[in-house]
Amino acid sequence: MPLERHPLSPRLDYAPASLPREAYLSQDWFGREMASVFTKQWICVGRVADFAPKTMRRVTVGAGSVIVCNTGTTLAAYHNVCRHRGSELCGHDSAELGKLITCPYHAWAYAASDGRLVSTAYAKPTPDFDKADHGLLPVAAKVWNGFLFLNASANPGEIGSDVPLSTLDHWPMKELVTGHRWVKELACNWKVFWENYSECLHCPGIHPELCDLVPIYKTGVMGPTEALGWTPDQELQRNLKPGADTWTLTGEPCGPVFPALTENEKQAGYTFVTLWPSLYVVAHVDYVRAVRVEPLSPERTRLTAEWYFSKETMAQPGFDAGEVAGFAKIVLGQDGDASEMNQRGLRSPAFAHGRLMPEEYEIHRFHKWVLQQLEEKT
Repeated sequence: MPLERHPLSPRLDYAPASLPREAYLSQDWFGREMASVFTKQWICVGRVADFAPKTMRRVTVGAGSVIVCNTGTTLAAYHNVCRHRGSELCGHDSAELGKLITCPYHAWAYAASDGRLVSTAYAKPTPDFDKADHGLLPVAAKVWNGFLFLNASANPGEIGSDVPLSTLDHWPMKELVTGHRWVKELACNWKVFWENYSECLHCPGIHPELCDLVPIYKTGVMGPTEALGWTPDQELQRNLKPGADTWTLTGEPCGPVFPALTENEKQAGYTFVTLWPSLYVVAHVDYVRAVRVEPLSPERTRLTAEWYFSKETMAQPGFDAGEVAGFAKIVLGQDGDASEMNQRGLRSPAFAHGRLMPEEYEIHRFHKWVLQQLEEKT
């Protein structure tokens, strides 16, 4: 008797079409995504610690340039545009910041703490001009587990993720420090990378090292609930192979195990939190890593991967954060190559759209989410 799909399994019971070819190649489609997905959703722009006191940093949110201002007592974000005639306020990646943000063109000055217009410099406004109506245009900011998120929507909601935002509560997220950073530009659409992240059908052929560490990946699924024949009464198994406790080249922890973790969290070996469209976080027993996804054009995407450690781990004699990152960098490199291969194939005029398999339920959910963002009004 063939194995069957349990009703509680996330795997699909049909084979839906993928997004059309133009979703990965069209400048018009890309522009609509920047004006909707990357404007309405919370976008991670880095760790709060990356925005030093008394500095102003320029970041990108959707199609717009934004400045993040840390006065030392307040952290605020504004569109990088002067309310006078539209000049950019900050033309560099970062700049020193005092109490005022002064436009380099005509010297209009704004309070860095709240964006209100303080001075029009040499201009002498007429009585019909109200300074209160010409402050900087704000961008909503939120901090989650030490990450800074920005939202350029007029009505930002809550930060969304695939699991509760409390999932990482047993990790000392705010106290962790960045030990290693790896930036890579891929020749693929941003969605292609997310699609690759969202399935493991590619794992047996693309990730030999990862499949050795996580045996279930050898079967082409990300977890036991995806497998045909799975039932809820099956006993949970360890994710990592015997003798491995974390994602390192040896499988051994690189430092002290985080003390607040539960036995289930330790046994899992890794805990993923996905925050579309810009970030995923993977928490291990001894460190945490995160990957930020930044679209550059319809066929270019920048990845910024970072590894975070406790100060105690970083202080160990001879500790090498880059060596710890080595295993995940192998996997990320393979994912990048696969994503670029996928993008090259999408350019074929013979391709109209793909067909998803039952194990690609997460890709289907992602596609529906993207289309929903495009349909909703900003």
